[in-house]
Amino acid sequence: MPAGAMLVWFLLTGASVAFVVWDSLFNGVTSWVQRAAWVLVTLYTGPVGLFFYLLTCRRPFPGGHDAFTKATWKQGVNSEMHCVAGDATGIIVAAILLHFLALPNGWDIVVEYSFGFISGLFVFQALMMLPMFGSYGQAVRKTIFAETASMNFVMTGMIPTMVLLAAAWPGSEDPLSPEFWFRMSLATVVGAVVAFPVKNWLVASHLKHGCMTLPGADGPAPGAGHRSPEMAGHEGMEMGGHMGHEMGHDHKMAMRSLPAGQALAWIIGTYALLLAALWLTGRLVPITF
Repeated sequence: MPAGAMLVWFLLTGASVAFVVWDSLFNGVTSWVQRAAWVLVTLYTGPVGLFFYLLTCRRPFPGGHDAFTKATWKQGVNSEMHCVAGDATGIIVAAILLHFLALPNGWDIVVEYSFGFISGLFVFQALMMLPMFGSYGQAVRKTIFAETASMNFVMTGMIPTMVLLAAAWPGSEDPLSPEFWFRMSLATVVGAVVAFPVKNWLVASHLKHGCMTLPGADGPAPGAGHRSPEMAGHEGMEMGGHMGHEMGHDHKMAMRSLPAGQALAWIIGTYALLLAALWLTGRLVPITF
């Protein structure tokens, strides 16, 4: 990969991450997990992550966050950030460790998938939903279906991209090389694109949460003569029991669950999709154990 293109990418990534961190500290009205997810996703996807942060999550003015992020597709993007941040973090950590073990790429895929699943479900997803469900164990049980289905879509895009680019760029498996980080950035972008349709469906079907505005965090603009929709919607309610947006405009609405048979069919289907993607990848680059 041309060094100049990577240099530009990394400079844009640094500036993008700096802005998202600053904005999260001084303009953020979402949970700390949501903010951390956006910071990590921007770290992995650079200006692409910043673009979608500005488009779907950033509060445009005091009191305007709820209305700005109301659209279902924006809710889908915000929901996807937890999955992408968690999965990509786990995969990248695994890829760094695996480089020094020199395992066949088939075992690399198994370990990376496992790390991504653990990080996505037990850290980003369960912690995000902990206030809603009241206990960590309950949060894990209630979110395992949505996380597994969406994670398999992320993996369907991300892992084949990693394998194909590793074969195309010798040396890009070394975490001390810039090629490694550029390869991971591209793979994360592809994984996010592939996973968005299922994330959007999960949010639209109320099987997954969207963007949560913290109760009372987004006050009205000074002197504007109006009250924040968030404050009005959350007034008199406990912070941990409610969802912002898409669910936030109807605070009595709870997340739904699919019947066990349908949920199992979805899970099997997503694993079949992932295995099909890996099979096609193996036709181009041998996957060995």
